[in-house]
Amino acid sequence: MKQQKLITYVLAGIALLVLPILMQSFGNAWVRIADMALLYVLLALGLNIVVGYAGLLDLGYVAFFAIGAYMYGLLSSPQLTDTFPAIAAMFPNGLHTPLWMVVPLGAGLAGLFGVLLGAPTLRLRGDYLAIVTLGFGEIIRVFLNNLDAPINITNGPKGINQIDSLHFFGLDLGKKIMVGDFELASVSLYYYLFLGLVLFSVLISYRLQHSRVGRAWMAIREDEIAAKAMGINTRNMKLLAFGMGATFGGVSGTMFGSFQGFISPESFTLMESVMIVAMVVLGGVGHLPGVILGAVLLSALPEVLRYVAGPLQNLTGGRLDASILRQLLIALAMITIMLVRPRGLWPSPEHGKTLQAAKS
Repeated sequence: MKQQKLITYVLAGIALLVLPILMQSFGNAWVRIADMALLYVLLALGLNIVVGYAGLLDLGYVAFFAIGAYMYGLLSSPQLTDTFPAIAAMFPNGLHTPLWMVVPLGAGLAGLFGVLLGAPTLRLRGDYLAIVTLGFGEIIRVFLNNLDAPINITNGPKGINQIDSLHFFGLDLGKKIMVGDFELASVSLYYYLFLGLVLFSVLISYRLQHSRVGRAWMAIREDEIAAKAMGINTRNMKLLAFGMGATFGGVSGTMFGSFQGFISPESFTLMESVMIVAMVVLGGVGHLPGVILGAVLLSALPEVLRYVAGPLQNLTGGRLDASILRQLLIALAMITIMLVRPRGLWPSPEHGKTLQAAKS
């Protein structure tokens, strides 16, 4: 059994390493879809800590994504040096922050905001908690949209452009490299970086799930009053869940800013938060393989449906917009999945095991 698992892991690892090289032959657009899917996996893993492990419904998770992206955008573009002459004098060659600095900064800043969000919501549960977190996400987006006056910090709705690509150890991920006669595109280099971050995040999530902290979160999820009666410090555990989940969003936002080279408040709308929650719920709340599957499917599905929506639009004589058709098809797919698999596509097999044992 262990040998079969090892062989499965080795084959899956080889497939993941070869995937962008195969996709490149069909065009870089397909590798780009895979890159975005990995970023959404990272986001879903972070939200799974809050929703799946601790049972705290967070509808403003995209705010941490935005915080990480804007932090990197400000530290790796001409925005601050153009606005503040003092910063321009300190950095005459411009702000070009390396990878080893931006990842801890993105994680730390988003984690701090996660704790700040968690602190006033400690007494809230269910729908009330969802409404407060939803408001937090919208507040962050509105701030980013309006911090262009009287001092232009975020450039408002115009967004921040000319953002540096990631670079470390002399390697610039924004430029293609040649391996012998084979060309490795920029999107493929980003793929390997995102894949490494996802694997590291999966390891952290797995270790958290099977630690004392993870078991405390799950106790709070099942029954907060009983968990408190058993001596669990529910306040600290909730704050830790918000902070830990937010760090994943901050790192993902940092990667998104460098990958896109441009960010604006329109990338961090409420719809994005809803989609990330849908990834966790559709895949299987609290189950790592299910969360990853849900994130990959829901992030890749809109891009794949471009090839379906176009012919359907032609059939209607162009009366229906292609983007509306895509949203309709995604909604139908989600409704179908939830009707057929209400616990998610890949639910946790251990969920409810203790209850069944007690009944028997």
